[in-house]
Amino acid sequence: MKILVTGGAGFIGSNFLHYMVNKYKDYDFICLDALTYAGNYNNLKPILDSNNFRFVKGDISDKKIVEDLFEKENFDIVINFAAESHVDNSIKNPRLFLDTNIIGTQVLLSASLKYKVKRYHQISTDEVYGDLPLDRLDLLFTEDSNIKPSSPYSSSKASADLLALAYYRTYGLPVTISRCSNNYGPYQFPEKLIPVVITKALKNEKIPVYGDGKNVRDWINVYDHNVGVDLIIHNGKIGEVYNLGGHSEKTNLEVVKTILKHLNKPESLISFVKDRPGHDLRYAIDSKKVEKELGWKLTRNFDDGIKETIDWYINNQDWIDDILSGDYKNAYKN
Repeated sequence: MKILVTGGAGFIGSNFLHYMVNKYKDYDFICLDALTYAGNYNNLKPILDSNNFRFVKGDISDKKIVEDLFEKENFDIVINFAAESHVDNSIKNPRLFLDTNIIGTQVLLSASLKYKVKRYHQISTDEVYGDLPLDRLDLLFTEDSNIKPSSPYSSSKASADLLALAYYRTYGLPVTISRCSNNYGPYQFPEKLIPVVITKALKNEKIPVYGDGKNVRDWINVYDHNVGVDLIIHNGKIGEVYNLGGHSEKTNLEVVKTILKHLNKPESLISFVKDRPGHDLRYAIDSKKVEKELGWKLTRNFDDGIKETIDWYINNQDWIDDILSGDYKNAYKN
């Protein structure tokens, strides 16, 4: 079995590769990553010497690079983690998100069709559903919820999902999609909430919190997310969407205070700042479908998982320092 993992030098993709390369010794894994600012070759250090892993630098929107790789390798499965994913960046520069998240996906889909892959899996997000009201805790996103994205980022991801499903219906490409809630864990680029809070708290710097901090997110440990993807690519039904949620709804302020408490830092470090334009109020995912059909279940609750995550960042200060200094950009040598 030969598997292409795009975006594998990023946060979720690298964690997925750590898990899969060690679990499936008889599979061959190739990572295709453009190593943009959020792609970190250092994330792959634990598996670089593995006999069943190889790295290729390249952009998924580059048709020649992609098709040459597909022709050479004859992939069985393609898993697309590659994406621009930071909402704030999408508000500042929407075009970049269209190029990677939509055009890049289309290039991968076409190559998968041309070279007859047995499974194409698209990694998506709960943000394609839009948001839920804060006062209706009974409401959850299901796979049948309407697509109603709020930001250029989530709009680009929704477009990619629709493209993938269109390739399934029109061309018969064996497609599956997973939509996950907010991930947390090791190797997350320090622009997202949890690594930002940890990094700034360790330095006793002010921690920016949008608005009043009452926006709610459902948090899933990256390990549990990747176990779900593993199940879907092997046993998921073609043409289906599967939600992967953490059943751990927390306000942003709760998350910040939890981290500060674990680090024994004062809440006076919290600094409320002007809210993000179009800021979604609440995400909450119903994962019953993947739990019932594929037997997926969570192994980490938020309280234990966030402590493990904080400890990882504390014990990997050099990883953070390399990013903050920019040295990580020089980790990959041709």
